[in-house]
Parts: sequence; structure tokens; C-alpha cells
Amino acid sequence: MSDRGGREDEFDLRWEEPLRRGGGSRQNRPADESLSGGRRDQEDLFADRPSRESGRSGVRRRSGGSRSGSSGTGSATGLYGSEIGSNMSRAAVAEIVGTFILVYAGTTVAVLATLGDPVIGTAFDSLAVPLAFGLTLAALVAALGHVSGAHLNPAVTLGLAATNKFPWNYVPVYVVAQLIGAMLGAIATWITVGAEARSQAALASPGLAPGVGILQGFIVEALITFILVFVVISVATDERVADTVAPLAVGFALAAAVFIGGVATGGSANPARALGPIIVAWNNWDSALLYIIAPVVGGVLAAFLYEGFISDADAPQ
Repeated sequence: MSDRGGREDEFDLRWEEPLRRGGGSRQNRPADESLSGGRRDQEDLFADRPSRESGRSGVRRRSGGSRSGSSGTGSATGLYGSEIGSNMSRAAVAEIVGTFILVYAGTTVAVLATLGDPVIGTAFDSLAVPLAFGLTLAALVAALGHVSGAHLNPAVTLGLAATNKFPWNYVPVYVVAQLIGAMLGAIATWITVGAEARSQAALASPGLAPGVGILQGFIVEALITFILVFVVISVATDERVADTVAPLAVGFALAAAVFIGGVATGGSANPARALGPIIVAWNNWDSALLYIIAPVVGGVLAAFLYEGFISDADAPQ
């Protein structure tokens, strides 16, 4: 009696999940139905298609603030499925290291281009600066995206938080980590290039070009950060985009932002990247507030546009 019960329990456990998915009873279901055509195959065909009814709670989002739902105090997910919460200390260190590398690489190349120092026989030109920032960010997103989300930019962090893609209570930790990393990167540039990097090139701290006013500079910084954050939000939080696309897309977006904004504002698109060199070089304080507010405005607008409207579009059939 007990042996038969055990076998029946085992049978029930084996069939319980398929019956729940397919409906119907065991007795009326042909044994080979799962391998044949018909209703089951039609259901499987559309099983993974996002439905309009599912809306924002569907499977299309890689992250959504906190796993527990609304409070944002549980174990949350960042970009690219990275775990936050209990992983906060490691995520913060990753943000420090990542922002350090980004600022160190980008500002070192910018300083060398400014000073005209020869590098392997010739000096860097203006083309090298956006490529340095873009390629470095692409590498860092691939290396750290699964740990901290590789925000490396307060505008990205605040854009995600404003659209409930990142918990607000973790924002201060990320922003402070990014600022620390940026200052360390500026110090490393100073050490690498020498005293003239700080005295003559201001450690590549951004500033407005001659003839560029505050309003024009504000708009440029907001627009180029809009480009960057729009790409970040779209490729990093929507499951319809392959994970392998994110590093290249985000890196190219930053390169484009620096290409566009370099002539007017230095192409910062990142409050941490701007403030790190400004603090270490103690220069360009007259426009520092612009480089804090404008990228945040552009990043938040990009996040709201994608998350609030564009993301609900169905993929072309």
C-alpha cells in the first residue's frame, strides 16, 4: 500500500507541472501530445511574446528597483541583472574602480592632446579623446556590468532611480563612489603626465569654449547626456536587447557625446568625470554647477522618455 502510494506521489510530481501549464486531465491527454502539432505547439509559439496586458510588469525588463516590489529596501537589481543590496559594498567598490579607470584613461589622453606631447612619435589629436572615453567605457561595461551595473556616472544612476529602475536609498552610495573614483582618476593622470598636467591642462577639467555662453553650454551638456542615458536605458533594461549589445552601444554613445560636445563644453556628459578633475586641479569652478545640473537634467529626461513611452512599443514583426 505504501509502495503504491509512493509511486503515485512520484507520478503526480512528475506530471503536476505539465498539467498546470497545459490544462486538461492526465487521462484525456495523449502520451505523445507534447511532441505532436496542435494547440500545445501554438501555445509554445507565443509563450515568450510580451503581451500588452503585462505592461511594465512583464518579462521585458532586466531590473525594476527592488525584488520585493515597492519599497526599494530589499535585494535590488541594477543594470544587466547585477545584484545590489547585500552586494552593496562590492558594487560600490566596482563603481569606484570603474569610474577611476574611465576618468584616468580619458583625461590622460585629453591632457596629452592638450599639451601636444608626443606619444609613440606623434601627439594625440582631438580624435583620440572621444575614442579613449568610448572604448574605455565599452570595456568597463563588459567587465563590471554584472557586478554594479557599471553606471560610472551620476546622471545614469539618477535617471534609473527617477524611473524606479534603481532604488533611491542606494543612490548616495553610488554617487559618492563615482566621485571618489573620478578624483582618483584625476590624481593618477597628474602622476602619469607630471606637474604640467595640472598647471597647464587643468587635468582636462571641462570648461566652456570661448564664445560659448552658460545657456548654450547647459543645453549642449543636457543633449549629449540625453544621448548617452537614452542608449544606456534602452540596451541595459529592456530584455528584448541582447546582453552582448550593451557594452558596444554604451561605449559608442559616449564617444558620440564627446565628439558632439567637445567643441563647446569639452563633452563631459558625466558630473563625476567633470568634478573629479575640477576638484583635484582646483580650476574651472565658475562653470562647475553647469556640469552637475545639465547632465542630470538630460539623463532624467532620456530615462523618462524611454521608460514612460518608447519602451511600451512592440517589436516589429
